[in-house]
Amino acid sequence: MASHFRSYIWDPVLIVSQILLMQCIYYSFLGLWMVGVDSLVPTSQSLDQIFSYEALGFASMQGRLSMMAFILNSLTCALGLWFFVRRGKQCLDFTVTVHFFHMIGCWIYNSHFPAVLSWWLVNVACMALMSVIGEYLCMRTELRAIPVNTGPKSNL
Repeated sequence: MASHFRSYIWDPVLIVSQILLMQCIYYSFLGLWMVGVDSLVPTSQSLDQIFSYEALGFASMQGRLSMMAFILNSLTCALGLWFFVRRGKQCLDFTVTVHFFHMIGCWIYNSHFPAVLSWWLVNVACMALMSVIGEYLCMRTELRAIPVNTGPKSNL
């Protein structure tokens, strides 16, 4: 049987560990971005900033700053995709998985399905940013030229 270049091997342990790692990166960096954003405006810190639908709004300064934290978090998660997933073809899959689990967490936290337009807009924009930037970084790494030494071997 002929071997294929970069043949994909089904490894569920690797996939589950990458999903868990990306969730950890998502929430830990989102928390750090929220702390940084909260230092700009005096406000109380709570889980509502991460999980509440109403926390992401265009009307209040706190809502706009929370949106900024979510957008900055998508950039750091794109770096997480680049460091830990390393495959451009899988960036969209992991991005949608991370945001799907975030939606489930928000649904459980709020006890109802998200119906706030600003929440959907922010999350779709963050998914697009995280996926496109992650794919760009991974594809740049994957398409890097492989150096071939054409000189004579000195360690024969």
